[in-house]
Parts: sequence; structure tokens; C-alpha cells
Amino acid sequence: MKLTYIFHSGFAVETEACILIFDYWHDPAKVLPNLLLSPKPMYVFSSHFHEDHFTKKIFEWKANKPNVKYILSKDILKRHRADKDDADVWLAKGGTWSDACLNVTATGSNDSGVSWIIDVDGKRIFHAGDLNNWFSRFLSDEEPSTLIHSDEIPFGVDPIAEEKAFLGELKDVRKLTDAFDVAFFPVDGRIGNGYMKGGRQFLDRFKVNMFVPMHFVASGFESSWRFKNYSDRFGVPFWTITENGDTLFI
Repeated sequence: MKLTYIFHSGFAVETEACILIFDYWHDPAKVLPNLLLSPKPMYVFSSHFHEDHFTKKIFEWKANKPNVKYILSKDILKRHRADKDDADVWLAKGGTWSDACLNVTATGSNDSGVSWIIDVDGKRIFHAGDLNNWFSRFLSDEEPSTLIHSDEIPFGVDPIAEEKAFLGELKDVRKLTDAFDVAFFPVDGRIGNGYMKGGRQFLDRFKVNMFVPMHFVASGFESSWRFKNYSDRFGVPFWTITENGDTLFI
């Protein structure tokens, strides 16, 4: 299995049978042109409607690659970011789909859309989308039901309630499985102190053979590398991504 970092939360996973594309947004290293030349079937996943996880550019690929399928979160449709006929499959949390190459389960998110469990070529993959403990930096100072306000979150947020929602989604995922061969998970330094807590809580609950950081583009590659200290404690291999277009064979 070949993993390729595209950008942000965007990755390509190439197996002997097929190619998976997750949360394509930008492609600075021009990864996609070569993948689109492959005769292998391609499956394109978008976890939710946010512009850093979904772009309508993905639909241009089918003009030159007829064996491409689009498996998208239903919130993209509900937000009118795409038309019903654009995707082959629309899934919300709890939805499943399969064909001869793979099995897909849409799991939840405490943000928008879904996360994904995908079984392909004997491997089980998890892509978190925007599932994460996004407000962990506020947890140590606040009491339950206390709303945090700032320029970033003027609407206010209860960090304890947010963490409970995140852990609740992990609990639902664990009802389906407790192990992944590859897990793509946000390690985003922009959210401040405690930005790795969500990843640590994920590793507390799942056996993972390869942890892949994502969603770090604004804070830089080095910010994601710091998570290796934690993955080492769990005995989990960590992909230290160094550049756009970086690859890893597992």
C-alpha cells in the first residue's frame, strides 16, 4: 500500500486493486495527474462541505477517467455545494456502501460531516475528517457549561461539552472496530495548547499500525512531527511527513 500526502487533509492511498483519494483541496506537488493516468479504479471521498476538505474540481476528473466513483458526505448535498447527480454515493453517519474493491462505513464527527472506515485489500483505514478535540486548550480552566468567547469563537463554546461530543463519536467508532492499519487524524497546531490531545485520546482507544497526522498545513510540518513523541509511547509507528507529495509504503 502506497500513501501519498497531497495537502492539508488530502491523501492518496494506492493498493494493488484501486486508488483512494481523501479530502482533496489543493495539489501543490501535482500528485493527481499521474494518479489519473492509472488504469486502476479510483474512489474519491470528501468528509464534509468545508472548503479545505471539498472542492468541485474533483468532478472534472471523470472527463478523462471513467472508472472514478465519488463517495461524499451528505452534508455537502444539504449545503448545496454539489448536485445530487455529482456523486455516486451520498452517506451520513451510519451509512454503508461496498463493491468488489472496498467496504465503506461513514462514522460520525463532532464538527461537520463524517469520518470514514474503509476496508480495502485486507487493510482497514480510518480518515477522521474534522473529528477532533478542537477546544482542548480551554479544558483545564473552565467549569462545565461555561461558554468561552473570543474573536475566533464569538458565538461561544463549551469546551467540556465539545470534548464529550468528541469522545462520544470515538465510542461509536469503537462499537464497530478497535483497530486500524492506517489512521489519518488531525494534529493542528493552530488550536493552541493541547492540540495533540485528540490524537492521544484516539490512540488510547484504538490499536493503530500507522498514525498519519493531517490538517496541519497552517501550523507547518514541524508542528505535526511533535506528535511522534506520543505515538512512540503507544508503540505506534508515525509518518513524519516532510513535504507536499511525500510518499510512504507500508
